[in-house]
Amino acid sequence: MVKTPSLMPFIVTRNAAQAIDFYSKSFGAVEAFRLTQPDGKIGHAELKIGDYTVMLADEYPDFGAVSPITLGGTPVTLHMYVTDVDAVFQTAIDHGATELRKVQDQFYGDRVGWLLDPFGHKWSIATRKEEVSPQEMQRRWTQAMEGGAG
Repeated sequence: MVKTPSLMPFIVTRNAAQAIDFYSKSFGAVEAFRLTQPDGKIGHAELKIGDYTVMLADEYPDFGAVSPITLGGTPVTLHMYVTDVDAVFQTAIDHGATELRKVQDQFYGDRVGWLLDPFGHKWSIATRKEEVSPQEMQRRWTQAMEGGAG
């Protein structure tokens, strides 16, 4: 029996086929399968991104399945660790994502950039640069909030 992860994001887009193409080109996603209606609308698809599965579908407003574009934005950010944040981030930008915050080193030990994909989903793309204990993270956070360097 295949072990299913205990938590998987399920995202809704206005054009799931184009989203699958974007995630494949930008994030190296591999499509596991898709369930397609005769009109081409995708009712369910699963992508492997690294070790994890992301489920997605086209909008189905009658069932409450609407995209961030329909909602006018999203409060959710998908956080993804990669080997080379700078390269992955630039590839996503090259394929139509919008930079929200440039890639830079953070006090908590990651190098991170934030972007908005063409389908309205926010992504935080990161590479772990340094293991930082919670105590050191708090010290750096406090110092930053007080206006000092981390």
